[in-house]
Amino acid sequence: MSNASSTPAAFNATVSAITDAFGDPTRRRVWLFVRDADEGDGVTTSEVAAEVGVHPNVARHHLEKLAAGGYLEVKTARSGSGGAGRPSKRYSAVAAAVEEFPVRSDDLVLSLLGRALTRLPRAEAEALAEEVGAEYGRAMATGFTGTTLEHGHRSLRTAIRAVADALTAHGFAAHADSRNDRLRIINDHCPFGDVATEHPVICAVDRGMVRGMLAELYGDDVGEVVTESSVARGDSVCSTSF
Repeated sequence: MSNASSTPAAFNATVSAITDAFGDPTRRRVWLFVRDADEGDGVTTSEVAAEVGVHPNVARHHLEKLAAGGYLEVKTARSGSGGAGRPSKRYSAVAAAVEEFPVRSDDLVLSLLGRALTRLPRAEAEALAEEVGAEYGRAMATGFTGTTLEHGHRSLRTAIRAVADALTAHGFAAHADSRNDRLRIINDHCPFGDVATEHPVICAVDRGMVRGMLAELYGDDVGEVVTESSVARGDSVCSTSF
């Protein structure tokens, strides 16, 4: 992370920007459809409306919001073979628009931490790593609970989405998921990289960050926070469930 983006104010601004762009469930569906569309020249408003099941005006509103945030590219072309008629807009995902915002981490320090933790009994090492993550997560959440997120006035689902947005801004490319009556946060990227693969105990920091943020945003009665899968342990994604 650059010096500018590593300040608390810049980080909170990044979280707010991502929350504004993707905080609406319909807008997230619109983004995912455009991102995953096979057409090389993008998709139209009517195609998005049909896919998401909304009026074209609603689809256009979400598309323009995403375009204004720099997440979509807009190309205008005239319809019809002769070039006459109303211009038609096509939307396509901007490459690397929602890439990870890498944390400023020192691989040497992380490696040293991993090695130090491996000298402890596994349960003790994971508890220590999770507690460090929880303290950091609470500090992260405190930075924005007084603005867009007001403590004690949201559902668990809303709090989990907010945590996923914050993790994305912090390098994890996270999104909320609900499956089989369980809520999850799935991370498509680990900013700890190869160090976590070498020392999987560091994954407990991730779990702790989730627990700490949820405690600050929702309360301590969230229940058990469990690491369901981990790239460091050979899984395709990292997921934390509740």
